[in-house]
Amino acid sequence: MPELPEVETIRRDLQGEVVGRKIKSVEVRNGRTVRRHPSAKLFRARLEGRTITSVGRAGKYLLLGLDNDEVLVVHLGMSGQLQRAKSAKEPKAPHTHAVLTFTQGGQLRFVDPRTFGELFVAEPPQDGSGRVAELAHLGFDPLEDVMSWDRFWALLAKRNVSLKALLMDQEFVAGIGNMYADEILFAAGLRYDRVSSSLSSQEVRRLQRAMVETLSEAIKRRGSSLADAQYRDLFGEVGEYQGQHQVYDREGKPCRRCRSIIVRVRSGGRSTFLCEHCQV
Repeated sequence: MPELPEVETIRRDLQGEVVGRKIKSVEVRNGRTVRRHPSAKLFRARLEGRTITSVGRAGKYLLLGLDNDEVLVVHLGMSGQLQRAKSAKEPKAPHTHAVLTFTQGGQLRFVDPRTFGELFVAEPPQDGSGRVAELAHLGFDPLEDVMSWDRFWALLAKRNVSLKALLMDQEFVAGIGNMYADEILFAAGLRYDRVSSSLSSQEVRRLQRAMVETLSEAIKRRGSSLADAQYRDLFGEVGEYQGQHQVYDREGKPCRRCRSIIVRVRSGGRSTFLCEHCQV
């Protein structure tokens, strides 16, 4: 599943490709993609004739601001991709479920083989937070919301759950999934099953630093694409950060730090990768 670094990479690409473009027409090929709307026709009516004025992100969600202050929300789900086509004549990839055609030429296509992703148009934010109502449940953004380490410590101390479960809780911190939770915990030298309220001040500082540095470096390398190459950027290119993974998907391989063997355990129905020597 695309996580914060992959979504942020796409957001930055979209910023230079679609801002200022007017949507001429919208094609919906799979109604499940726009399932929050009563019909595909009503979804199209909310977009056609509108100009994209901004591109933002909330956790794993992309936010395309429109000239009437509404927001086109894009969630890539498990396997979704946004693809930029210079011409409508370019062949469409299999599982292309929605297409936005611009008056200036070119298209933005939503591809989603597993159909867990979605598109929906949200009303303008009303509460002064800048967030659309449908995403009000999301927790803090680990890169955008600057936070002192003692404030972070206080948030951790209020919870009494395993660190990995907490990092993946979108209502606590938005944007981190299974892959980057493992990488962050390795960088912090902490086990996945450590209880959040048990961390010392030094461990809290390490965790906060690991979170920011791991996500920032992944964005710098344009995200992670695994063997299935389901994540690709706006131009169809794979990411580069998978080559820097320390533990994720490296079961049986030597730890890059201590040469111990990386192990995989099952936790919460998911695979967790760790070095039992480096993480305590």
